[in-house]
Amino acid sequence: MKKSGTPLTRRTVLNNSAAAIALAGAPLSEALAQAPAAPAGLGGTAPPNTDWTAPSATNRATRYAPLDQVNAANFNTMEVAWRFKTDNFGNHPDAFFNSTPLVVKGRMYATVGLQRYLVCIDPANGQLLWTYRHDENGRLGARGGSGWGVAYWTDGTEERILYVTISYQLISVDAKTGLPDPKFGNGKEVDLRLDWDHTVDPRAPIVGLHAAPTVVRNTVVVGAASASSGPGHIRGFDVHTGKRKWIFHTVPQKGEFGYDTWQPGQAETATNTGVWAPMTADEELGTVYCGVELPQADWIGKTRFGNALFTETLVALDCDTGKRKWHYQTEHHGLWDRDICAAAILYDLPYNGRMVKALAQPTKQAFLFVLNRETGLPIWPIEERKVEAGDVPGEYYAPTQPFPTKVPAFDHQGFTRDDAIDWTPAIKAKVQGLLDHYHMGPIYTPPTLVTDKNWGTITTPENQGGSNWPGGSLDPENGVFYIYSKSTPQIYAIRQGADGNAAAAGATGQGTNDNMGGSFGGSANPGGRAGALGGPVRAGTKDGINDPFFQNQLTLNGMSILKPPYGRITAIDLKTGNKMWQVPHGETPDYIKNNELLKGVTIPRTGQSGVAGVLTTKSLVICGDTGQFTDEQGRKAARFRAYDKMTGREVGAVFMEQGQTGSPMTYMLNGRQYIVVASGGLNGAEYICYSLPGANAPGGGGRGGRGGGRGAPGGPGGPGAPGGRGPAPGNGGD
Repeated sequence: MKKSGTPLTRRTVLNNSAAAIALAGAPLSEALAQAPAAPAGLGGTAPPNTDWTAPSATNRATRYAPLDQVNAANFNTMEVAWRFKTDNFGNHPDAFFNSTPLVVKGRMYATVGLQRYLVCIDPANGQLLWTYRHDENGRLGARGGSGWGVAYWTDGTEERILYVTISYQLISVDAKTGLPDPKFGNGKEVDLRLDWDHTVDPRAPIVGLHAAPTVVRNTVVVGAASASSGPGHIRGFDVHTGKRKWIFHTVPQKGEFGYDTWQPGQAETATNTGVWAPMTADEELGTVYCGVELPQADWIGKTRFGNALFTETLVALDCDTGKRKWHYQTEHHGLWDRDICAAAILYDLPYNGRMVKALAQPTKQAFLFVLNRETGLPIWPIEERKVEAGDVPGEYYAPTQPFPTKVPAFDHQGFTRDDAIDWTPAIKAKVQGLLDHYHMGPIYTPPTLVTDKNWGTITTPENQGGSNWPGGSLDPENGVFYIYSKSTPQIYAIRQGADGNAAAAGATGQGTNDNMGGSFGGSANPGGRAGALGGPVRAGTKDGINDPFFQNQLTLNGMSILKPPYGRITAIDLKTGNKMWQVPHGETPDYIKNNELLKGVTIPRTGQSGVAGVLTTKSLVICGDTGQFTDEQGRKAARFRAYDKMTGREVGAVFMEQGQTGSPMTYMLNGRQYIVVASGGLNGAEYICYSLPGANAPGGGGRGGRGGGRGAPGGPGGPGAPGGRGPAPGNGGD
């Protein structure tokens, strides 16, 4: 058994398959020659081979590819070309597999499994070419699971794959061999807990990162999540050596710009304020765009009065020096855990007779901030509007919040009595009675104190959005932005003890999806459901109607009290700022469709909530269901769907056993278009690769097998990589 930290190179995988060996070491022309050829008549206008060089396609984060071999006329005929199971890349199978793979020069790269192995896969057939597992040396991380992907860099000769491990180490490996770059860091890693301008425990699970690093020019830019020992400052590292080039203090230090936006002494005690979301970069401008999260105590701001830069702020930094070019705060003194959650999408916009370098920043609160990416100024006016103040003693409340005036919100905001389900008179009366116990209002209605008469504030979106880390997609040819988002209510409530200390006491709504384990923090459990997933019903419930109310109640007999849709896809024309279309995404969950309170009642398709990204191609918007339903053949499953990108009409759907838990991507290889998506749930996780008929290669490596996490799957009968206990229990939520 090879020691942990040693990659499976060509010699190690010799027994896996001759085809894998040939691809791992062969020149690109030879490797592509071994990929299955596209049958005559497939058509399409794309080149025979294309790349996908960043988790969101490129550093511009468009999630767009101008491919049209798969289109509305043939989407329904797609078949599974290959699968890559991730069950054995960790101490137990994953249920919430997020990583989006890259494809560069005929090879696929990704992080997989609960132990976050780095793998190189043959994109033609899913066979494993090499894998690298970093030895964490007992160090623990605050963000477990597969992560969201890797970064690629080349100078035209050398090629590197870079990623961040669970325990927060930056790794650079040779893209051809999977071996660590001996000139990078200490020859194995750059310990990101060091050289951070504050002291961090070297082993505790207090910091981590799901996102891939961003490589712009020769700088590797890295953020942080849950830096509970201090601020999550942004850093840039030399791609050749791993040496720190610069640091940007997300909480300004005394004498720096923004320090005076904090109350005296509060900047010195601030924590978090990292960039856990993916970043984007403009190579030409030499700018990296970083979305900074909240400081400590998401719903309570007593230790961070005022606007407190650079919290909840999009910051544009010089990639070579780390100097601030501009910043824009998307929410002031947040009390709702609405960190900037996704990458800003970069594009060029015709405006007032000239082309403007623009960006579109999606947010958890379902606003899209459209800014000039050179200056940070809004393309269309953004108004500061007065908002409600709360009743928590000693709390600070921002008097205004920014509201985009042109681009409409892409999901439901706030909560009123009219937003509650009313499908029958009995349902309406019961839910309206429940709402008597809560405070309601528009977006930015603050958390309220829990009393005998008030159980808190109900609002939407919930603290995970709206949108979340997958963000949106943008077609640069037609200037249209597309995004999947979810509608789930949230109770924001604060309890104040006799000692005057305040504590969060709310809840996130359920009853809006049936994800079968594929959710934040999910780990697979083939024996059955793990916890109260999908249509939760409180123990002892009779029928929902003849039951007493209870605090933090957001469901009625398992159904959300919010009217659907619970998942939707929206298209917004960024040339005009107008919404083009919006459609529910996903089927109605079984526990709603078959609910005893709805006998004889027909309701519209609800869609399902979740965390998912969309893929845009020449003619389609593509996204998988985030939850399951029982189909016409009696199968509990999901669908991978395609929509006409100009109208929103659903034009195709193919079978998926479990829901989408990542974001789809696509590429051309030897004249054939492939579409790959991460999927997970109670039965583990996998990449599913779809293509048009005739694509299926003989054999089929990469499927692996279940082995209690003892080794990584290779081809049939081949050896695996060493396993062992993972340093974190699974993916965390942000």
